[in-house]
Order: sequence, then structure tokens, then C-alpha cells
Amino acid sequence: MATAPFTRGWELRRERDVEYTRVDLPHDAMIGERRSAGESSWAHGAYFPGGTYRYRKVWTPGSEITGKEVALRFEGIYRRSRVMLDGRAVGGSPSGYREFEVRLDPHLREGVEHTIEVAVDNAQTPNARWYTGSGIYRPVWLEVRDRVHLVEGGLAVRTRLAGSTAIVEIDAAIANPDGESVDVVVTLRRDRDVVGERGAVTGGATAAVDLSVPDAAVWSAESPSLYDLEVVLSVDGVERDRTSRRIGLRTVVADTRRGLLVNGTSVILRGANIHHDSGVLGAATFPAAERRRIRILKDAGFNAIRSAHNPASRALLDACDELGMYVMDEAFDGWYDHKTEHDDADLFEDSWRDDLGSMVAKDRCHPSVIMYSVGNENGEAFSPRGRRTAAAMAAELRRLDPSRLTTIGVNLVGAAFAGLAKSHEKELDERVAKAAPDMTSTALNVISNRFGFLMSRFPKLRGADRATSELFTHFDVAGYNYGTARYEIDAVAHPDRLVIGTETMPGDLARNYALSKRLPTVIGDFVWAGWDYMGEAGGGAWAYGTRTAPFLKPYPQLTSQMGIFDITGVPGAAIRLAQAAWGMLAAPAIAVRPLDVTPGPIARSSWRSTDAIESWSWAGHEGERVEIEIYSDDDEVEVLIEGRSLGRVVAGETNGFLARFRGYFERGTIEAIGYREGRGVSRSQLRTAGPARLRLIAESELEIVGDVVFVRLELADDDGVVDAAASDTIVVRVDGPAVVAGFGSGAPATEESFTDLVHSTYRGRALLALRSTGDTGAVTLTASTRTHGDARLTLSPLDSSRDLRVFAYSEGSHS
Repeated sequence: MATAPFTRGWELRRERDVEYTRVDLPHDAMIGERRSAGESSWAHGAYFPGGTYRYRKVWTPGSEITGKEVALRFEGIYRRSRVMLDGRAVGGSPSGYREFEVRLDPHLREGVEHTIEVAVDNAQTPNARWYTGSGIYRPVWLEVRDRVHLVEGGLAVRTRLAGSTAIVEIDAAIANPDGESVDVVVTLRRDRDVVGERGAVTGGATAAVDLSVPDAAVWSAESPSLYDLEVVLSVDGVERDRTSRRIGLRTVVADTRRGLLVNGTSVILRGANIHHDSGVLGAATFPAAERRRIRILKDAGFNAIRSAHNPASRALLDACDELGMYVMDEAFDGWYDHKTEHDDADLFEDSWRDDLGSMVAKDRCHPSVIMYSVGNENGEAFSPRGRRTAAAMAAELRRLDPSRLTTIGVNLVGAAFAGLAKSHEKELDERVAKAAPDMTSTALNVISNRFGFLMSRFPKLRGADRATSELFTHFDVAGYNYGTARYEIDAVAHPDRLVIGTETMPGDLARNYALSKRLPTVIGDFVWAGWDYMGEAGGGAWAYGTRTAPFLKPYPQLTSQMGIFDITGVPGAAIRLAQAAWGMLAAPAIAVRPLDVTPGPIARSSWRSTDAIESWSWAGHEGERVEIEIYSDDDEVEVLIEGRSLGRVVAGETNGFLARFRGYFERGTIEAIGYREGRGVSRSQLRTAGPARLRLIAESELEIVGDVVFVRLELADDDGVVDAAASDTIVVRVDGPAVVAGFGSGAPATEESFTDLVHSTYRGRALLALRSTGDTGAVTLTASTRTHGDARLTLSPLDSSRDLRVFAYSEGSHS
């Protein structure tokens, strides 16, 4: 099978346009639209408009198609897509997240110009509770294959361990329409050395081969060893297909006595929930962006992600395989009851099997994927029909892939409402009890944010247990959204139930980790959210100068502000709480609550434990009262401002790994000293930035994967200290064979567009993504500011064997 990217040279016409414009795929048609307060997508969709779009590409096939099957494989189109070849409908998908292929060969002719069109309808919004993007946002592949070939997604790999030897079971689904006798040869290599090879013969549509690999290098998040698997199909000595994949050898089991075991070793999941958008790139999926996000999360200490709430991209799973990150891949947010007015609820009953099949076919060779989730906060699951649906989905997943765990994410506050309503208990007002079964995720979030005590009290109610007791028997692991309060209760009440925190609050990270270490029934948690995202606008935002604020914020709020990392990858102080609890801080971490916000009362969000940032640069606020947060697993910490001590405060686990101080801001240095058994054992400091200028920093070659290069733009002094209080407007220009794919900052509320060449910094930073046009030659990025000078960066192309450009970089002059 010959598979090649089919991403260059497309054209796009929006419904309002007369002419087509050239675009390369993947492409997010929504990110360039202008937002406004009146858009029907509302805060769910970050106030972006929907629309209808038509993509087209003219293609002339050569002799390579003669006698072959020819198909296009689309990894994702949002949404309601129809594919046409020369005006003839050849396929499409109603789902925005399902992979699908369309056959072209019955209508193709060698040497003849053909027009491929893709119509996309995303006009009706809101159709999700977050920013979705529009258009062909994931890659497209051209496949030219023999009639005898390995079915796409038809490889399944399972591993058994016998001491240091791995027994690798490989099942292959084969397209063999004429029932020919097919020789199947499976070869496994590591670092190009053959470590196993075996053949089989089949006259049907499947083949099974077992390989024995002595002294196997097993895959885990801590040691992500990979092998190259090659499958060759031949008939009468003539090769008909050859397919290669990177795989990992690993086992995953879980029980209530030992918890989660990967290759026989106990693992606690330190997880992060992430949505699928890529910040300044919108929803467009690039390997570089996916790899960058996983690398940043892993460097911070996370070892797992949950793909909330739709199947992960292939590029994301590749990054998790290569860098070492466990994955819970989630199929759905909504089932057959609407969460938003125009979502896919009406299609669910007829489509869920196809959607699960597509997800599993994509996932089952990825060692990073250890668990499937069938849904998130689905109120239907509390009803008999919903429980039957959940059981059917769990059974289908086991049929498709018995080697991975299954779960469902259940909001235990919602379960308590449902259970109380069902049992007619009097703890709730009668009107609330009647409404409980119809509560959506957003409604529950609004209630929980307004009445924070619900998170700690309602999951403990008997109603929560009644509503979920049968449901959880259908799954290997029970997923608790905001159910920390039940961990210890259910370790006793349900000793045979494994529990994972599918969503937890950032402020609960330390407590959750301690419970996971102590209770073998609890295998970890996934914080909401690990990475900020567009849409669900302002759910985590703090409102300053007021005591009340709505859960979702008005325009121009853009992001949820729930992420521990913002959309550009800059962390907030909450990551230091996690690292202290995980034992990953070498010294106390200093964070300071911002001085440039409106003083007075604050309307906080339950989904944001702190607004502090790691900066001691607050020009114009000298002499003002400052609140300091020190995160540490030391016994005590001491804080000094310009050498003057503010005293010592208990830290470590006994104080929730957080010590608070108050002082007065002055330019210079703030220092924290960690003490154990009375001795100073570690120290750290923050320094006020000196005169700042614009700096351009192309990220390391580890991030230069595919055709996107990320460049950080910082207002920093000569020592690299970023002035978080500084703000400026940056204008960029690109010379050479590249374009700006996205340019913006982590600002949670803004009217600026990521598709413009002008953007303001936020907390002294911005991020730019450069995309190659596919031509050769050096690329020069020039950036200019009003008050922080100019900077230039040159990127030179390196050799690449793929249809993608790879760059090295050198830093240019600054002025």
C-alpha cells in the first residue's frame, strides 16, 4: 500500500465568498472568522460563528492507479461533511471526530484531471460545549493499494510477558476479495535489528501470528521503548502489500488489591484533561503542536492524559507513544440527550457503534492507549435505557479490543441529584429533584461553581451510590468526576470497584494523589484541565472587583481559563502544587498574586485554585501589599525580600504543600528557603526584570516535527527574565517559503485574531507558529514592537525525506 499526504494545493470558499482561496490541510476554517457577542455559539464556542464551507482540489492521477484501489482517508472533518468527485457524491461523515475513507478508483481515469470537493456544514451552533473549529482540521491521506491489502486499522497487537520474554500476538485483517492464498510475513525490529520474524498463510480475511521476543524492552511512560513492526502480504511470491507501524510491547492489568499495573509495575496516573484545539492554531492538528503539548505536560510531571471529550488524533497518540504518556481515549461527550441545541444527540443511537469502531481501529496499535471511555457526564446513564446503552458500549469495546480497560466519566454531583430525585428523599427542594434528570454538564458546572460545598458533600449522599451502583458494574474502572469525597467511602462500600478520578479540581491534586497512594482501589486522577482551551469561556476565570459573576463570561472572553497551562504552554502556580505533592520539586516554588488587577472583592471559580504567577516584576506597584504563595514539600519555608525575612511558615503535606506570606513589593529579589528538620536544604528566587527588549526564541529541534515551527516572543531582560507586567503590540513579517499559521498569546479575553500579523503580548509573552509552504529556502521572521525594539530570526531548511519541511534556526540581531 502506498500512502501519501494529500494536504497541499487545496482551495476554500466560504458561503459568503465568490472566489476560492488557496489553503493547505489541515485547516481550521473557523479560527479566521471574526468573533462577536451576538454569535449563537455563545460562550460554548468562544463567540465564534459557524458556517458552511467548500474545499476543492484538482488532481491528475498517473499510471500508479491502474488496477489499484484508490481511496482518500480523512482523519477528521468538522462537521456534516460530503465528499464529491467530479460532482458525484462518494462519501462523507456526519460526525466531526470520526475517521472515514472514500473510494475514488471506480470513477478515476489515468491522466485525466479530476476535481475533489468537500462540503462542510457547521452552520448550526452551538453543537458542542467548547471550541470545535470547522473544516478539514485533521490530515488527509491518499491510499493506492492492491486488491489484496492490510485493512486500514486492521492490525491488533497484544503482549504477554513471561519473565523477560514478550509474547507478541499480532492479528491482521486482510482485504482478500477472491479468497487467494496469501502469505503473511511479520517482522519485528528494534534499532533496525530483526528481533522476531514469522509467517502464516491464509485464504480468508484474517491472519494471526505470535512472535517471541527475548529480553524485550517493554514500553511504559517512564521508558517508552518502541519497535518497528512490518507486515508483508504476498500471493504466489508476488508482493501485494507492505505496511509498517511503530509499536510498544507492554501489558496493562488492574485489580483492587494491586491497583494499576503496567508490565507488572504499579502505576498511579498523574493525569491531565485536554481538549483538541491547539491554541493559536485553532483546531488544526499538526504533529509539532501535539508533540509540543505532550512534552510540556510530561516535563511538568504528568504521566497521563484524557482526551476530553472526543477521540484523540493520530498525531497526539504518536507523540504519547514516543515521549511516554498514558492515554484514556474518550469517545463521546453527549449521548442521545442534547447537551447543546445542535449537537449529535439525534444521530447517537445509529452511529455509536461506527464511532467506537473507528476509535478502536485507530488506537489498538498504540501502546500509550491503556483505557477507553464511552462518555462524560451523561445524565442518561442514570436511567434504565442509559445503563443498557452503557453496557452495550462496554461490551462492544471488549469485543473490538479486549486488551484495554474500559470506563465512563460520571459527575457524582449529578448522580446525587439523580439519586435523590429517584428516591424522593427530602434533602433537595422538590423542584430541583424534578429537574435533576435533565441537568446538563453545563448546568451542573454552574450549580457547583455557585455552591462549592456540593463538590464535597453531595457525592457522599446515598443517592449518588444508588444512581451509579449498577452502571459501574459494566466497566473495568469507575470514572468519578469531582468524586474525591467518595474515594474512602467506596473503598469500604465497594472493595471490588476500581476508581479513577476522570475530572478533579486543581486544588485537590495533593489530596487525590495521597489517596491514590494509600488506597489500591484508586489508580489516580485527571485534573480539569491540564491545558487551557477555547470555549466554555471563562469557566475558570476570576472576576475582580465584584463578589458575583456568571460561570461563563461574556464576550470578549475567549478561553476557559481552567487550564494549569495556558493555550501557549505557560504554566500557572497550580502546577507547583502538583509537583510538590508528587515529590518533584527540587526547591520551593515562588508564586505571586498579580498586582495589576482591580483591587477589592473577587468572584472566584471552583476550577481555578489560584491566580498567582511566577513573577517578581510589577513595575508601578512599588510599596503595595503583595500576597506570596510558596509551594514546597519541605517541613517549613522562609521568605526573604531583598534579604529581609518575612518569617518561617509550615509547609509540606501537613499544610497542603502551600505556605502563604504577605509583604510589600519592591524591586529586586524575593527568595524562598526550604527547611527540613530545622536545616535549610534548598532555596529558590525570583528577580525583577531589568530593561526588557523583544526576544525571539525558536523552540528546540525536538519540537520541529512536521511542518510547523513554534517561536516564543518574549519581553525579557538580558538575562532572559520575562517582565510579566510589560505589554506591547508586536507586528511580524515572514520572508521566505513559510507563512504564519497562528500568532497570539495566552490572554483569556481578547478581540484580537490568531490569523492576524499583529498581536499584543500577555504577561510579557506571545507565541507564533510558522508553517512551511513546501518550497525550499531560508525563512526570516522579523518582529517589531512599539517600545521594546525589533528582533529577527532566520530558519534554514534541513533535508527531509517527507513531504514536510524541517528547519534549523539561528538567532538574528536585536535592536
